[in-house]
Amino acid sequence: MALSLVLFIAVLQGATELFPVSSLGHAVVVPAMFGLDFRPTDPSFVPFLVLLHLGTATALFILYWRDWKGIIAGFVRAAIRGSIQTDAERLAMLLVVATVPAGLVGVVLETPLKKNFGSPRFAATLLIVNGLMLGATEVLRRRADRRHGGSRATQESALLPAERLSFRAAIAVGLCQVFSLFPGISRSGITMAGGLVAGLRHQEAARLSFLMATPIIAAAGVLDVPQLFSTGIPIGRYVLGAVVSGLIAYASARFLVRYLRVGRLDPFAAYCAVIGAAGLIIVH
Repeated sequence: MALSLVLFIAVLQGATELFPVSSLGHAVVVPAMFGLDFRPTDPSFVPFLVLLHLGTATALFILYWRDWKGIIAGFVRAAIRGSIQTDAERLAMLLVVATVPAGLVGVVLETPLKKNFGSPRFAATLLIVNGLMLGATEVLRRRADRRHGGSRATQESALLPAERLSFRAAIAVGLCQVFSLFPGISRSGITMAGGLVAGLRHQEAARLSFLMATPIIAAAGVLDVPQLFSTGIPIGRYVLGAVVSGLIAYASARFLVRYLRVGRLDPFAAYCAVIGAAGLIIVH
């Protein structure tokens, strides 16, 4: 793969992974729309994307390193003690139960799921579905706000932080993440949506989504990235792509966290619908 294409895909990945617009869907649809020589059926496709995702995971770890410091220590304390006593310990266990469903499904159904990567029209259709899901989530949140009365700022100040989410809700959000294994359904989008429905603030839903993504991406890297070394590809330019992807992802995550203080998911819903429709029209 040419360096220019590696960098293009890296920028695309970094810009779309943390926004609720499905980076995998973009990786399947956008190259097909522009006739780029980036084939989802190539054996190096998934390992390359996972390598880019590792750049994203590194960016998330740096952004939330204070949280991860407390989460890791909290997990160890709770596991040794056999009980949960602090918010950090509770958040650690919430992340465990929330990440298990997608991890298990990804391992068990890896081969049939990868077959979906070869269909840009399928991915374009799911991008539209992703947009509808984001839009529906915001409609439900507005109705909940109206039922309880008051402004959005008042409502959100009373909503749950991620640490106080119930374990049942965490499992439900984790089950939502399973659908992100299909190209076109955004991991961050569907987990943010699940968090919002469970009562989290927009910022807290994004925080939970980003924390959930980190171990899943890291685990995928352990499984898939070693395959790149057996394909004889120029690994150096792929690593450069991962660095670029990570830098873009870091900037994107910081922007999104600030945006969600006052913004909603509606613009991303509209974008997904437009790019999905364009993909269906252009790709044959």
